[in-house]
Amino acid sequence: MKKRLLTEFGMGSSLRRQDYTEAACRAVKDALWHNSINLAELFGKDKDDMLITVEVGVEQPDRIDITKVAAIFPYGQVTVTPVAGGLDVPRPLGNPTVIANVAISVALDLEATS
Repeated sequence: MKKRLLTEFGMGSSLRRQDYTEAACRAVKDALWHNSINLAELFGKDKDDMLITVEVGVEQPDRIDITKVAAIFPYGQVTVTPVAGGLDVPRPLGNPTVIANVAISVALDLEATS
């Protein structure tokens, strides 16, 4: 039985380059820096057993490199899903500022054997 144990939120931006992947990566790091996720050990599981779901909201989700976003996580089974959201803030000169929002959920299969 998959049981969600933690949800964390973060925000990241790309100020000048309109880099949706960089904004997403910064949002993930913002969320992760709020926690030290030691849940696996509490349930007698390995950290690689953690099921990590990352939803990234930006105005142009197709411009996110999900492999780069997933690579931020040192362990766990990571799924990154870009969705429409976030915010592109227009600038008078140059590219808009990109703001990404993320929701990270961590779950464990509590009935699986280690």
